[in-house]
Amino acid sequence: MFSAFKRIGLAAFLVVFSSAARAADTFTVDPVHSSISFMISHEGISYIHGRFNQFSGKFTIDRVDPAKSSFALSIKVESVDTNNQKRDEHLRAPDYFNAKQFPDMTFQSTRVKPIDAGYEVTGDLTLHGVTKEVTLDLKGGDKLVEFPKGTHRIGVTTTTTIKRSDFDVKAGLPSVGDEVHITMGIEAAKD
Repeated sequence: MFSAFKRIGLAAFLVVFSSAARAADTFTVDPVHSSISFMISHEGISYIHGRFNQFSGKFTIDRVDPAKSSFALSIKVESVDTNNQKRDEHLRAPDYFNAKQFPDMTFQSTRVKPIDAGYEVTGDLTLHGVTKEVTLDLKGGDKLVEFPKGTHRIGVTTTTTIKRSDFDVKAGLPSVGDEVHITMGIEAAKD
């Protein structure tokens, strides 16, 4: 009887252990079903809108212990698109993004905590060779859908504002605003 109890106890431990091991899932960002866009004031009378067309990333979401979750995103600054080729070329130049010297804008989480309907994610944002800590409220991440058949995915959304001068991008101030309003809608497929 004792050995049967030990087997049941061991089986229960293995079930709990395997559940915990499966609690963290890794997802790869799907750029086809995602968008990263921004807007910035022009002469204080309107906003110029743009987007980045090339980006990638990985999310690890631990539903048992959300603090063990992580979020990473990399954006090719050369892919900036404001629907104006001449302006986009200027944005890639040294006085703005300097895409040749700093080809990627990156975000890597350092702390994650659950909040109502999502996650508060603090991390390092690196742009133009400067790294600053930012905090994002990511909404979503709790709903798993299957699309297409056999592919499980999650989605998160966020809006935030950064000051480009904090990242040593000061060209055109104050005619072109300092505050950059960013909106992201990211879908990621389970690995």
